[in-house]
Order: sequence, then structure tokens, then C-alpha cells
Amino acid sequence: MSARPLRNAAIIAHVDHGKTTLVDAMLWQTGAFRANEHVDDRVMDSTDLEREKGITILAKNTSVEWGGTKLNIVDTPGHADFGGEVERALAMVDGVVLLVDAAEGPLPQTRFVLRKALALDLPMVLVVNKVDRPDARTAEIADEVLDLLIDLDAHDHQLEFPVVYASARDGWASLDHETPGVDLKPLFEVLLDSIPPPATDAEGPLQAHVTNLDADPYVGRLALCRIHRGTMRKGQNLAWCRRDGTVVNAKIAELYVTEQLDRVPVDEAGPGELIALSGLPDVTIGETLCDPGHPDPLPVLTVDEPSLSVTIGTNTSPLAGKEGSKVTARLLKNRLDAELIGNVSLRVLDTERPDTWEVQGRGELALAVLVEIMRREGFELTVGKPEVVTKEVDGVLHEPVERLTVDIPEEHVGAVTQMMGTRRGDMTEMVNHGTGWVRLDYLIPARGLIGFRTAFLTETRGTGLAHHVFERYEPWKGELRNRVTGSIVSDRSGKATPYAIESIQERASLFVAPTEPVYEGMIVGENSRSEDMDINIVREKKQTNVRAAGSDNTVKLVPPRVLSLEHALEFIAADEAVEVTPLSLRLRKVDLDSTTRARARKQLKADRTA
Repeated sequence: MSARPLRNAAIIAHVDHGKTTLVDAMLWQTGAFRANEHVDDRVMDSTDLEREKGITILAKNTSVEWGGTKLNIVDTPGHADFGGEVERALAMVDGVVLLVDAAEGPLPQTRFVLRKALALDLPMVLVVNKVDRPDARTAEIADEVLDLLIDLDAHDHQLEFPVVYASARDGWASLDHETPGVDLKPLFEVLLDSIPPPATDAEGPLQAHVTNLDADPYVGRLALCRIHRGTMRKGQNLAWCRRDGTVVNAKIAELYVTEQLDRVPVDEAGPGELIALSGLPDVTIGETLCDPGHPDPLPVLTVDEPSLSVTIGTNTSPLAGKEGSKVTARLLKNRLDAELIGNVSLRVLDTERPDTWEVQGRGELALAVLVEIMRREGFELTVGKPEVVTKEVDGVLHEPVERLTVDIPEEHVGAVTQMMGTRRGDMTEMVNHGTGWVRLDYLIPARGLIGFRTAFLTETRGTGLAHHVFERYEPWKGELRNRVTGSIVSDRSGKATPYAIESIQERASLFVAPTEPVYEGMIVGENSRSEDMDINIVREKKQTNVRAAGSDNTVKLVPPRVLSLEHALEFIAADEAVEVTPLSLRLRKVDLDSTTRARARKQLKADRTA
């Protein structure tokens, strides 16, 4: 296996610019599938959640062979929330393929992944994808990427890079943006010419870096490694350099390399190869495997700090335990600890309550994906409002600031600019491409983006596109008020009735349907005014034997608003939470008792006037 020439490359890009689609085309054109084989689109997006959301969440590697050379390809996520996966993937490769949409150009995540690649001094191949789009700006994209490199303080040698024009969906690439290609041969040739082979020292003492983890139902935990030096053999004894500085003797049980989409067992693998091995049950990401006579640990992998946190606890509502199978604090804590093993960008901290933990991550989507995965495993949870992770620098409170890019039709510029002003966003650039669309760049506190997506889509009538990525920490920018509406709260338990819903739906947007179970303190709708309103949503029509004209009219109800998990987390206020079960999503007050809530509101009002 190690005798073949080798290249290791990661495909990096902003979300939806076509990374996984390009990998599909490369697999097809190198014979990974039979001509009559049925293969799903985006074959690398293998989990149910990735297919449902249409995004890549976990970095995965595959391999293809071209001209006798094995090319290991790592497909990475495009969302900034999963940036830890990107940083980890870059530690496995010797070069990157930067994919940029021919119409959209470089976007915030493009800046993020490019900054990481430049810091590691990885050579780059620019692929301008989707050149067949009617609104493509193919000739301008390379210049925009060059401007971005200069803005990121790239060295002179990093400003020289080959450019390939492609349509990943149609499976062709070309070196001339005006001449469509036939297949991906130009891309493969550029990759083999531009990305250097790994430095090979097959005879030196073994050194391999654990960059990812996986599991196999037969052999247990798998450590995914990049071999930096030496040769690794099945059954070989190792010096296992742990994160805490200790060195433990270990033995390789099974050894695998990736051939196309399959893990193939091998007897040995050489330097530069990406391998998977079993036999180390407690191995974690960032540890080093060495020759027993030469324990030489590599630096532990570090990723950017989390910028957002939520509290996750057991379900304490009156309906707890009716839909899920895992409801205890012990099971919840064990599951969060297990997530920490494979997710290096996550933090779990204790809180004052023994059944609640603070979980810190890169963004709302990353935290929502974790909750969604746990929900599908049978957990019942209570999830609090997302809050930013602050820190003190020289005695001054700092908060995370994000770089936000929005693409909107010209007629919505005023409304969006006004909305960004209330969220303390600072405009850094405004570009009008002359196509009826305007691009606005902002630096905005991460707090200002909580609940932003829903309001933004409302203001732009569903046409706007928004992308953001963490930029830096800046001094605290003062108080924000993100939500101007209040909540409609049920004041008693029971089942929602059509009669009660009809009387309230004119004044509020409701989240519950008739006959749906509710309880005291459960949020059943959104009030058009800023204050909360307690209502009796289980009220039934009084029966009478006196007939009256119009008393038996058909009740006409507006369908309830169905919130996704991400929208629910955006909607809730500081004193509210989301109840998550395998079958339901319910919004609730943290304190269910209406009397206690009224007393707390009265005390808060008194403190403000004092």
C-alpha cells in the first residue's frame, strides 16, 4: 500500500459551494462505482441528519487513484459552527482545494478556512465551481480570492496559486473559464502537480498523530491517524503518548486504510498515509503514537474557543417521561461526556444544579445538532436560551464579535440596515453587483445574531441569504433587546380546545393545535405586545339546552406555527426554555408557577425604578 505515490488534500469551502458534490464526481470518474450501481447524491454525507439538512457536519476522508497515484481526500463541513472539524482535517493533509461559488464569491467561512490553511502554510488550488450558473461572475472570482489573501496577510509565495474552473454537478473541469471541459482530468492533473507528496521517512522511528475518532461494532473505538514518520504494522507494539503527559504501552489490533469509500484491512502502512487502527480503547483526539524506544509526542491539537453556550438539563415538566426512554441526570451526563471524546470544539461545565450542565460550542447550529442527535437517541431534555461566552481582558469584559455577510434584493436594504443598527452591527462594506442584489458586510456582536435569522427572513420576505463566522473578541457593546414580542402562557394543565383557541388567535400567533396536551407555565403562542399574557387555553364551551341563532357556527382555526429546534432556541427569552423529547418540542417558562413569576416581575420592576 505504501509503495504507491501519495497525495493528501482537504476540500474546504463555504457551505453549499459544492464540496461533497465534487467528491461524488471524483469518485465516479475514478471507477469507485459500477456503471449500473445506484448511488445516492452526496454519498459522503452519510448520517440521517446530514441528509435531512443538506449539509456536512463531520469531516470524512475517502481516496481515489489517478495515474497510479493515490489521492486521499478529506471532505470538510462548510458551516462555521463545525469549524473544529475543519481545523482537525487540516492537520491530516499537505494541501487544500479551496472551492468558491462562481456567483457568490468568497463568503465568511471561506475567510475562516483560508486563514487556517495559511497559518499552516498549506499550498492551495482554487476551484471556481458552478461556472454554468446564469449569474456566474467567473472572471472576477480569482481576483476576489487574491484580495482576500492579501487581507489575511498572506506571504508572497502564497499569493501564487493555480485556478481551475469546474461544474461539479456536471462532472467537468477546465483551465479556461470560457471553454467548458469534458471531465475532471484537468483538476486531477493540477492537484498532482501542485500538492506536494508527504515527507517520507519510512525507516525512522514511528510517529503518528490521532486526528479523529470513529467506532466499529466489531473492533470498538478506531483512532484515525496521519503517519508522520516510520511504518506502522498490524500487531505492532506502540508507545501511546497521552494528553496528560503519560506514556502507555499499547498494541495495534487491526490496521485499516481507506480505498475509495471502504476501509480495507492491511498489514502495514507507510509515512504520509491516513490510517485507522483499533486496540486503544480510551484514545482521544490529539494524542501521539510512537515507537516504544523513541516516545516523541507531537503538540496536542488545539481549536478555537467556543463562543456560545446553552444549559442542558433533565426534563422537569409535568409531561416528563411519557415520550422518551432516557430521562435521568446520570444518563444525560454520561452522554455529554461521551460527546466530548469526539467533539474537540465542545465544552461541558457544571452548574449550581446537579441535573443541569452548561454546554459551550461554536454556534447555535452546532448546539442544536447535538440536541437533535440526543433527542433521536431517546433523551428528554430541557434546553435554555443560548448565551455568548464572555471573557475578561485586562479587567475589561469582552464578548465575541462575528463577521456577517448578507445578500439581499435592493428594495430591502433599508429595512435590513435599520435592523442591524438595533443589534449594534457595524457595516464594513457594501457592494452592488448591478444584478438587483446587494451584499452587506457587518461586524456584529454574537448576541445580536441570536434570533436574527427569523427576523431577517421576515424583513426580506424569505429572499435574503445570511452567513456569519467568528472574527474576534471586542469590549462589551452594551445591552441589546433582540425580541420585542411577549409570550402567551397557559395558566393550567389540560388539553387545548378549539373554543379557547378561536378566542385568542386574533391577538396572537399560536404554537399548539386543538387536543394537544398543555400544562401550567407552557408557552402556547407569541403575543403581539411586549409583555407576557397568561390565558386559559383549555376552556370549554358551556353546554346549554337553550338554542340560539349562531351558537352552533363552525369554528374556524388558523393552523399553529410549527417551530424547528433552531427556531425555538432563537425565539425563547432569558426566563424561558425548550422542552425536547423524541416526539415533541414544547416551549415553557423556567419557573412554571404563575404566582412566582408574577412576584419576580414585580420585584424586577421595583429594582428598575429604584
